[in-house]
Amino acid sequence: MAPLNSLEKEYPLIDSNFQIFCASHAIYSVEDFLLHDIDALFTSATNRSSSQKLNQGIHQLLSIIDALHPPLLNGLQLVEDARQNKHVFSTGCQGIDALIGGGLRVGQLTELVGPSCSGKTQVCLMSASTVAKHNCSVIYLDTGNSFSPQRVAHFIGQSSDYVSGNQADRRLLQNVLDRIICYPVFDVYQMFDLLHQLKNNLRSKIGKSDRHVKLLIVDSISSLITPILRGSCPQGHTLMISAGFLLKQLAHEHNITVLVTNHVVGGDDGNSKPALGESWKSVPHVRLLLSRDCGGKVCNMSIIKHPAMASGRTATSVRLFV
Repeated sequence: MAPLNSLEKEYPLIDSNFQIFCASHAIYSVEDFLLHDIDALFTSATNRSSSQKLNQGIHQLLSIIDALHPPLLNGLQLVEDARQNKHVFSTGCQGIDALIGGGLRVGQLTELVGPSCSGKTQVCLMSASTVAKHNCSVIYLDTGNSFSPQRVAHFIGQSSDYVSGNQADRRLLQNVLDRIICYPVFDVYQMFDLLHQLKNNLRSKIGKSDRHVKLLIVDSISSLITPILRGSCPQGHTLMISAGFLLKQLAHEHNITVLVTNHVVGGDDGNSKPALGESWKSVPHVRLLLSRDCGGKVCNMSIIKHPAMASGRTATSVRLFV
């Protein structure tokens, strides 16, 4: 989110004195402010000589944050929005597309849940290849060094009779790879920086590639968030919810498909369950569970959550591996 010193011109209450007050509480941006104890901030402001103006500045920041939330829509407006804008993109796998009503829906956050080697990254790479082939840009946040140009080449080859010696097919592959912008990401703060940069570029219409972004992939979201939930960071839960809100905001405001992956953990009953806990499960619009027998070339996919389909619906023998 915006640094406080960039707001002074538009919001005079966020002046240098207010910024010095905030800096004394390690608040340098709107995001820092969001993570702070607001009641404690009001109390601290009350003890200052310029308490009235400081309190006004705090209220000003709260109003800025409120303005970031998308407007409420009634049912008829939601239906019309879905009809006009929320199309689907194929994942490149017929079995998955058939299960979820045609593919990944624009404007929604879809989560792939599954244990290691279940096929989550395969679906991400396949989806990225398919979307990029249709002259759209893909932002791929790679948290585990799992992005593979070789796998992209394989998927393009499957769908276009790619032959390594053919110049036209090599050009097609190069164009697809050029449209997939991959960023290695190693912590949640780096992810926030990239997402805010993308949001600003989309809003200001700068960056030729950003204007055509139709798919945003985070593989995996849980590897970024789990350390801050387990570690000493007291704002871990708030950062997790903020990340979910930002991803959904990008999807809704800019008609982007967002695809994230999540690992599984052991539950109290001995069965595995999605990581990140109860608070996160309300964030994705769609949650899909992937599983695969050890060494198998096919996987099973079932719906955990879907706004238009019953939970538990399953596609079996989905071939993702060769």
